[in-house]
Amino acid sequence: MRLIDLSTPIDASGWEPDPVTHEIVSAAEGSRHMAREMRRHFGVDFDPSALPGGELLSLDRLSLTSHTGTHVDAPSHYGTPEDGGRPADIDEMPLDWFVRPGVVLDISDAEVGTVGPDRLARGLKDADYTPSPFDIVLLRTGAARHAGTQRYFTDFVGLDGPAVEFLLDLGVRVIGTDAFSLDAPFSHMIGTYQETGDPSVLWPAHLVGRRRPYCQIERLSHLEDLPSSHGFTVSALPVRISGAGAGWARAVAWVDR
Repeated sequence: MRLIDLSTPIDASGWEPDPVTHEIVSAAEGSRHMAREMRRHFGVDFDPSALPGGELLSLDRLSLTSHTGTHVDAPSHYGTPEDGGRPADIDEMPLDWFVRPGVVLDISDAEVGTVGPDRLARGLKDADYTPSPFDIVLLRTGAARHAGTQRYFTDFVGLDGPAVEFLLDLGVRVIGTDAFSLDAPFSHMIGTYQETGDPSVLWPAHLVGRRRPYCQIERLSHLEDLPSSHGFTVSALPVRISGAGAGWARAVAWVDR
């Protein structure tokens, strides 16, 4: 087996609507920080000059949302369920949803906006593949080439509500995309709503999750490196953040050599 990295890095130098801050505490400052914390919390005095070169360990402090970089959305991200129940948070999701056979559908020829179930059905036919229950469907939109730039958030294609329903009817519970969102870009959705007055065009892919719980993997990358449309296993285990609507993931594909 070999591993193909399908993750987008968390990079404070890239453009983000919610900017990432990344403070690197050097090994030298780390030794002084350790000495201060040992004294404060445990009453232990320690002179960091005793360490080789006065250094201990480096430390990183980051400020970012749980939707930065490759991440998994949980049902609680989508809002209050239509049945009034409590949606599951990311730390409550079954892990076996996220290590499953995968299939990638190339929809990179679609224009900015959304595609429907007919486009997905055609992609599955072209791949000569019918998903089994709990298989992970990955959407290659081509948006990953814009990662780190403002275009990443404006130039991509998502799914409409019926397209999500189509996959869920096949037993799929995890849908991934290399775009910023499984829905169309914000500007496209809001512009369409303002033109038509139809609220059903606003976040339809996400809001399906209020009726039928499922998870999304957003901000994938390198889907073009997969050697075939199926025949691989996806692993996208989310970080266990208590009470959160999403968790970062290091998504990879396990591929036979």
